[in-house]
Amino acid sequence: MNAPTTLSATEITTDRLRLRRAHDADIDGLIELQTDPQVRAHLGGPRPRGAVEHYFGVNGVSAVADAPGTYVIADKETDRFIGTLVLGRRSADVPGHVSEEGGELELSYLLRRGSWGAGLAFEAAAAVLRTAADELPDQPVLVVTRTANERSLGLAARLGFRRLGTFEEHEAEQILAVADLHSFKARSWRTAGRPDGATALTDAGLAPAALDTPPADADSSPHV
Repeated sequence: MNAPTTLSATEITTDRLRLRRAHDADIDGLIELQTDPQVRAHLGGPRPRGAVEHYFGVNGVSAVADAPGTYVIADKETDRFIGTLVLGRRSADVPGHVSEEGGELELSYLLRRGSWGAGLAFEAAAAVLRTAADELPDQPVLVVTRTANERSLGLAARLGFRRLGTFEEHEAEQILAVADLHSFKARSWRTAGRPDGATALTDAGLAPAALDTPPADADSSPHV
């Protein structure tokens, strides 16, 4: 794909959230996302805490902060770490594409369990997609998640993604969904509070199928 890699914005704000680059104070939250069994229930299970701690000990927060299109979701008032959101590129080396060359934009997120149920994932995703629609050329945006992850599929549907089909990866059935990036220019969501009752069921986590298998060793990125 001959398109800009992803967003250039270093910070995006909403009524309740600040999406920003990661910093050292986020390490505990980043480790929690990788080791919490409920957060990773549809992502291959929790990763060994020792391996994740070692990874960040060796690589530091730059492992996350330097990744294109990666944001920490933080409370706007307190800067408390809530989760992560990535608008990156889906590697051509994995299945699940709408173009022959691959490399499409792909949306993923993870929220700490204590932040589920308040519509924060919807608020963060909507803000990033609107910002991307204003900056980048129109192109497909993908969501890939396990068929069993009904809550995240519900969020994708509310955001306007449409299901294209299923495929097998990491010994599980995955759903591929897509939306046109510039379709988000015309959308208007209420982000000051929970959009409606459906959103409360969707904050558990939506992440690419490529994240479903934990790293083989501490030198492999635990991803966000």
